[in-house]
Formats: sequence, structure tokens, C-alpha cells
Amino acid sequence: MVRTMAQAHPKPGLRPFLPADVPMLAAIFAASIQELTGDDYSEAQQEAWMEAAETEEFGKRLASDLTLIATLDGSPVGFASLRGADHIRMLYVHPAVGRQGIATMLVDALEKLAGGRGAAALTVDASDTAQNFFAKRGYTAQQRNSVTINDEWLANTSMKKTLGAPQ
Repeated sequence: MVRTMAQAHPKPGLRPFLPADVPMLAAIFAASIQELTGDDYSEAQQEAWMEAAETEEFGKRLASDLTLIATLDGSPVGFASLRGADHIRMLYVHPAVGRQGIATMLVDALEKLAGGRGAAALTVDASDTAQNFFAKRGYTAQQRNSVTINDEWLANTSMKKTLGAPQ
């Protein structure tokens, strides 16, 4: 039997967050920051940012938001969370599966959920690394921000996208 390249790549799936996911999502969070943000943030900034996953608060934030898990062969490879009806709080994909449509799939789902919750627009505080991803999806920059995490200042950009009328 001949296998084509298309068959070799499993189709990603989506499922809701479970409390047992926290350790795996913390690892995805840290790997994403460590391997993908080096061009935009210093090592000290990356370290401070990654430390956020080492606290109980990380799991509480995931549980308090509507958090979706992207999976390949049943294993988590990325996650995104929607706070309230209209704010993307987190979007992280493991670098090993970067540029395979995982982040797009997650944000597509959050946009549909936000629209279903009656949101007219969706906002995100995008890292400098993620800003181009969101801009290509129709999000526009609203303002630059500086946030302090563990005594390090990190810049991000508040972005907004008007959602289409419900179909």
C-alpha cells in the first residue's frame, strides 16, 4: 500500500479544556515562548513570561476562560482561550507543529464562539511575535501596551476585529 504525504499528517482536532491538561499546556506555553519569541523579546523577558506557567494561577486562568485544546492523534499541540464573550486571552501552539494551521483553527473556533455569544468584535493583546498573524486575519492595532511580568516589561499590541453578521 502506498501512503501519500497527505495521509502521513493526521488531521488536527479540537476539544474542551480539562483540568488534567494543565501540565501539558504549561509545557506548550513554555516551548512556544522559548522557541518562537526570541526575535522580539530578550531572554530575561522570555524567562519572566514562561514563569507564569509555573503557578497555580495558570491553571485557574485556563479553567475560568473558555479554553479549547488543539490535538494531533489525541495529544494536545496548542490551545486558545476566550475570556468573556469578546477577548482572546491566550493562543499558544507548540513550535514542532507551527505553520500547520493549528493557530488558525483555534482562532477560527474562538471567532465563531464569540459571534455565537453575541460579540460584535473580538479583541486580543497580541505579542509582537503574534501581531502579524492577527493582522493577516483582519485584526487592527488599537494601542501599544507595556505589561510587567516578574519585574520585566513586555510590549504587546491591543488589536480588534469586527465580527461578521451571524449567518
